[in-house]
Amino acid sequence: MSEQQVEAVDAVPTAEHHEGGFRPIADLGRDFTVGGPHYGEFVDQVRTLMDKVRLANPTDEIALDAIATLKELNDKLDTVVTDEWSAPTWHRTDLPSRGNITLPPFLVDSASKDGVHARITFRTFHLGGNNAAHGGHIGLGFDDLLGMTAAVHTRAVTRTAYLHVDYRAITPLNTELAVHGWVERVEGRKVFVRATMHDGDRLCAEAHGLFLLLKPGQQ
Repeated sequence: MSEQQVEAVDAVPTAEHHEGGFRPIADLGRDFTVGGPHYGEFVDQVRTLMDKVRLANPTDEIALDAIATLKELNDKLDTVVTDEWSAPTWHRTDLPSRGNITLPPFLVDSASKDGVHARITFRTFHLGGNNAAHGGHIGLGFDDLLGMTAAVHTRAVTRTAYLHVDYRAITPLNTELAVHGWVERVEGRKVFVRATMHDGDRLCAEAHGLFLLLKPGQQ
């Protein structure tokens, strides 16, 4: 483990932090060097692999060759796998979706108490059918962006209580879409949020949800 990784592990929240084991929200997005200067390109190559696998129809020869290559790559990555809190995705707000490959890639244009404006792109991997984004991936994008909206507004960690998505039109793939999230109101621990997703002037989907502020020590 590198010196940088040791320092990251030492920074993991301890019992005195009220977030129930979460890294303190004030610590997020503070170190763009985590993962190194090529981390963004590394993630993009993984996304490209996911896109190609989504539509691949390999011959036996290509499948076996790819399996061997992937096994070799996984063995290499075994040497650098770390814990949740030390992973670059807690810091790399300079990259699409913080470098988190489990999320559709999005870029945040502005984030404040008044709301979050972002651009999201659903790639080939997110295909649902007939060149449209899968509804589940749309919900995933909304969930992460609305979680960010609630966190920026309250400056605290929240959990999703419910998320409702209305699909208004086909959401295209490989097209940059505009997302706007905002907090409607806060009632005690309850943070009520809304969001829209547009392709130009066309409303593709909208969402509303409830996020809950954590109690002291709550996970």
